[in-house]
Amino acid sequence: MVSQAGKVTLGRSASRERRRARLGPLSGLSHLALIVWTVLVAVPILWTFLASVKSEDEIFGSAWSLPAALRWDNWARAWDTAHIGRYMINSVIVVGFGTFGTMLLGSMAAYVLARYRFRGNRAIYLLFVSGLAFPVYLALTPLFFVVQNMGAVPVIGRFIGLDTHGGLVLVYIAYSLPFTVFFLSAFFRTLPEAVAEAAFVDGASHSRVFFQIMLPMARPGIVSITIFNVLGQWNQYQIPLVLLSGQAKDKWVLTQGIADISTSAGYDADWSALFAALSMAILPMLIVYTVFQRQIQAGLTAGALK
Repeated sequence: MVSQAGKVTLGRSASRERRRARLGPLSGLSHLALIVWTVLVAVPILWTFLASVKSEDEIFGSAWSLPAALRWDNWARAWDTAHIGRYMINSVIVVGFGTFGTMLLGSMAAYVLARYRFRGNRAIYLLFVSGLAFPVYLALTPLFFVVQNMGAVPVIGRFIGLDTHGGLVLVYIAYSLPFTVFFLSAFFRTLPEAVAEAAFVDGASHSRVFFQIMLPMARPGIVSITIFNVLGQWNQYQIPLVLLSGQAKDKWVLTQGIADISTSAGYDADWSALFAALSMAILPMLIVYTVFQRQIQAGLTAGALK
C-alpha cells in the first residue's frame, strides 16, 4: 500500500508534469533564463568574496585562481585602517532608525488610505504613488538646500541639518515612503473588515484596532516591505554623498567608506581591502535575505491569494 506521504508526493509530481506539458517550450526557456540570471548574480558575488582573501598580485595576475593562502588580514585592514567598522555602525544606526520611521509612518498612512473613505483620499494616494516615478537624482540639489535650511531650526536644527545622521534619517524616510504606502495600502485592502468592525463594536478605538488587530494581521506584508526598505537604504550612496560631506567623515555610512578606499589613493588603492569591505557590506544583507526569504515570498503572494 502507498502511504499518505507517498500519495502527496505522487500528486505533486503529476501536477508538475501537467504544468510542464501545458507550458511546453516556455518551461525550458524559463529554466534557462533562471540559470543565466543565477550565473550573472552569483558569479560576481563569489568572485568578490574570493578576491577579499587574495593579495593584489593574485587579484591582477590570476583573477580566477584560488588564493595560495587565505589572507584574512585584508578584512582586518579594511575594518581598522579604512575604518569600515565605524562606517558599518553608522549604517546600522541610520538604516535602523530610517526603516523604523518609514514602517511606522508608512503603515499608518497606508491603513488610513486603504480602509477609510474621505474627501481627497484618492488624491493623497496618487501623490504618494507619484513619488515612485520621481528620480532621486533630480532632487539632490534642492534636497541639499532643504536639509541645510533645516539646520537653522532652533534647538533641533543641529540634529537634523547637514552632516548629521538625523537629517539623513529623515530623507531616507521620505525617500522610502512612496513604495511603502503603495505596497501596504494594497495589502491592507485584502484584510477582512469583519474583524475590525467587531473590535469597534466592543469599544476599541481606531488606534487600538490598528496597532493590536490590523497590524499583526498584516505581518507578512510588513516583514516583506521592511526587508526591501533595509536593502534599499543600506545600499544608498547618492543621498549620503550629498548630505554628509568630507568634513563629517566620522559620520559617513558604509557605501561612502567603500568608495573612499578606491578613490583616496588613486592608482595606489588597496584593492584587497576594497574587496574585503565590499564583502562586509554584502554579507549582512545576504544573511538577512536568506533568513527571511520565506517571509518575503509569503508577503508578496498573500495579497493575491486572499
